[in-house]
Amino acid sequence: MNPAPFSSLSDGHQRLQALVGSWRGEEDVAATQWTDAGMATSEVLSEAEFGGLFVVQRYRQRRDGTVSFGSHNVFGFDQANSTFTMHQFDSMGFVPAAPATGTWDGNTLTLLRSSPRGSARVTYDFDTEDNYRMRLQFQPAGSDVWQDMVSGVYSRVSPSSINDF
Repeated sequence: MNPAPFSSLSDGHQRLQALVGSWRGEEDVAATQWTDAGMATSEVLSEAEFGGLFVVQRYRQRRDGTVSFGSHNVFGFDQANSTFTMHQFDSMGFVPAAPATGTWDGNTLTLLRSSPRGSARVTYDFDTEDNYRMRLQFQPAGSDVWQDMVSGVYSRVSPSSINDF
Protein backbone atom coordinates (compact mmCIF):
# COMPACT_ATOMS: atom_id res chain seq x y z
CA MET A 1 0.00 0.00 0.00
CA ASN A 2 1.44 3.36 -1.02
CA PRO A 3 1.36 6.17 1.54
CA ALA A 4 -0.99 9.03 0.78
CA PRO A 5 0.64 12.14 -0.70
CA PHE A 6 0.75 15.08 1.72
CA SER A 7 -1.73 17.03 -0.42
CA SER A 8 -4.42 14.44 0.32
CA LEU A 9 -3.99 14.72 4.10
CA SER A 10 -6.70 16.22 6.31
CA ASP A 11 -6.17 19.79 7.51
CA GLY A 12 -5.22 18.41 10.94
CA HIS A 13 -2.57 16.09 9.51
CA GLN A 14 -1.21 18.93 7.41
CA ARG A 15 -0.88 21.09 10.57
CA LEU A 16 1.40 18.42 12.07
CA GLN A 17 3.89 18.97 9.26
CA ALA A 18 4.98 22.22 10.98
CA LEU A 19 6.91 19.99 13.41
CA VAL A 20 8.88 18.22 10.66
CA GLY A 21 12.55 19.07 10.37
CA SER A 22 15.82 19.21 12.23
CA TRP A 23 15.93 21.77 15.03
CA ARG A 24 18.40 23.09 17.61
CA GLY A 25 17.38 24.85 20.76
CA GLU A 26 18.58 26.73 23.81
CA GLU A 27 16.63 25.80 26.92
CA ASP A 28 16.05 27.14 30.41
CA VAL A 29 15.52 24.19 32.77
CA ALA A 30 13.73 24.94 36.03
CA ALA A 31 14.61 23.23 39.31
CA THR A 32 12.22 20.33 39.89
CA GLN A 33 12.12 17.13 41.90
CA TRP A 34 13.86 15.48 38.91
CA THR A 35 16.69 17.95 38.13
CA ASP A 36 18.55 21.13 39.09
CA ALA A 37 17.97 24.49 37.39
CA GLY A 38 20.25 25.50 34.56
CA MET A 39 20.70 25.97 30.86
CA ALA A 40 20.65 23.23 28.23
CA THR A 41 20.94 22.77 24.50
CA SER A 42 18.77 20.41 22.52
CA GLU A 43 18.58 18.66 19.19
CA VAL A 44 15.23 17.67 17.73
CA LEU A 45 14.70 15.56 14.62
CA SER A 46 11.07 15.22 13.48
CA GLU A 47 10.09 13.14 10.46
CA ALA A 48 6.77 12.56 8.73
CA GLU A 49 5.82 8.88 8.72
CA PHE A 50 3.17 6.90 6.84
CA GLY A 51 2.64 9.59 4.24
CA GLY A 52 2.39 12.35 6.85
CA LEU A 53 -0.26 10.72 9.04
CA PHE A 54 2.17 10.79 11.97
CA VAL A 55 5.24 12.79 12.93
CA VAL A 56 7.93 10.92 14.84
CA GLN A 57 10.22 13.14 16.89
CA ARG A 58 13.54 12.31 18.54
CA TYR A 59 14.62 14.80 21.19
CA ARG A 60 17.93 14.97 23.00
CA GLN A 61 18.85 17.50 25.71
CA ARG A 62 22.44 18.19 26.75
CA ARG A 63 23.68 19.84 29.92
CA ASP A 64 27.37 20.41 30.54
CA GLY A 65 28.19 18.43 27.38
CA THR A 66 26.34 15.30 28.53
CA VAL A 67 22.99 13.97 27.36
CA SER A 68 20.69 14.66 30.31
CA PHE A 69 17.30 13.72 28.86
CA GLY A 70 15.91 12.10 25.75
CA SER A 71 12.53 11.26 24.33
CA HIS A 72 10.76 9.77 21.36
CA ASN A 73 7.42 11.39 20.63
CA VAL A 74 4.77 10.31 18.15
CA PHE A 75 2.34 13.05 17.08
CA GLY A 76 -0.95 12.27 15.37
CA PHE A 77 -4.33 13.69 14.57
CA ASP A 78 -7.51 11.94 15.73
CA GLN A 79 -9.95 12.97 13.00
CA ALA A 80 -13.00 11.51 14.76
CA ASN A 81 -12.44 13.83 17.75
CA SER A 82 -10.60 16.67 15.97
CA THR A 83 -7.83 16.27 18.53
CA PHE A 84 -4.04 16.25 18.21
CA THR A 85 -2.19 13.54 20.12
CA MET A 86 1.33 12.96 21.37
CA HIS A 87 2.61 9.65 22.74
CA GLN A 88 5.87 10.24 24.61
CA PHE A 89 8.48 7.71 25.69
CA ASP A 90 11.46 9.14 27.53
CA SER A 91 14.61 8.46 29.48
CA MET A 92 12.78 8.86 32.80
CA GLY A 93 11.00 5.60 32.04
CA PHE A 94 7.42 6.51 32.94
CA VAL A 95 5.04 4.57 30.70
CA PRO A 96 2.20 6.84 29.54
CA ALA A 97 -1.26 5.43 30.24
CA ALA A 98 -2.67 7.63 27.49
CA PRO A 99 -1.36 10.18 25.01
CA ALA A 100 -1.32 13.90 25.58
CA THR A 101 -4.16 15.52 23.67
CA GLY A 102 -4.81 19.04 22.51
CA THR A 103 -5.56 21.57 19.83
CA TRP A 104 -4.00 24.23 17.63
CA ASP A 105 -4.97 27.83 18.34
CA GLY A 106 -3.47 30.03 15.64
CA ASN A 107 0.22 29.11 15.51
CA THR A 108 0.24 27.37 18.90
CA LEU A 109 -0.17 23.66 19.58
CA THR A 110 -1.07 22.93 23.23
CA LEU A 111 -1.13 19.35 24.55
CA LEU A 112 -2.16 18.12 28.01
CA ARG A 113 -1.59 14.73 29.67
CA SER A 114 -2.57 13.54 33.15
CA SER A 115 -1.20 10.72 35.27
CA PRO A 116 -1.38 9.75 38.95
CA ARG A 117 1.68 12.06 39.50
CA GLY A 118 -0.15 15.10 38.05
CA SER A 119 -0.63 16.85 34.72
CA ALA A 120 1.84 17.99 32.09
CA ARG A 121 1.17 20.74 29.57
CA VAL A 122 3.41 21.43 26.59
CA THR A 123 3.02 24.24 24.09
CA TYR A 124 4.71 24.66 20.73
CA ASP A 125 4.39 28.26 19.56
CA PHE A 126 5.58 28.79 15.97
CA ASP A 127 6.90 32.33 15.47
CA THR A 128 7.80 31.45 11.85
CA GLU A 129 8.06 28.19 9.94
CA ASP A 130 11.74 28.07 10.95
CA ASN A 131 11.46 29.07 14.64
CA TYR A 132 9.33 27.94 17.55
CA ARG A 133 9.15 28.26 21.30
CA MET A 134 8.35 25.29 23.54
CA ARG A 135 7.20 25.42 27.15
CA LEU A 136 6.67 22.39 29.38
CA GLN A 137 4.83 22.81 32.67
CA PHE A 138 3.83 20.36 35.41
CA GLN A 139 0.96 20.48 37.87
CA PRO A 140 1.44 18.01 40.75
CA ALA A 141 -1.54 15.86 41.72
CA GLY A 142 -3.75 17.75 44.15
CA SER A 143 -2.32 21.16 43.21
CA ASP A 144 -3.83 23.93 41.10
CA VAL A 145 -0.45 25.57 40.39
CA TRP A 146 1.42 25.00 37.12
CA GLN A 147 5.22 24.82 37.56
CA ASP A 148 7.62 25.60 34.72
CA MET A 149 9.92 22.69 33.86
CA VAL A 150 11.59 23.59 30.56
CA SER A 151 11.25 26.42 28.09
CA GLY A 152 13.24 26.91 24.94
CA VAL A 153 13.64 28.57 21.58
CA TYR A 154 14.36 26.34 18.58
CA SER A 155 15.57 27.08 15.08
CA ARG A 156 15.41 24.87 12.01
CA VAL A 157 18.81 23.57 10.84
CA SER A 158 19.96 21.43 7.93
CA PRO A 159 19.38 17.71 8.65
CA SER A 160 23.02 17.04 7.83
CA SER A 161 24.21 19.35 10.63
CA ILE A 162 22.92 17.11 13.42
CA ASN A 163 25.78 14.70 13.99
CA ASP A 164 25.46 11.25 15.56
CA PHE A 165 21.80 11.65 16.41
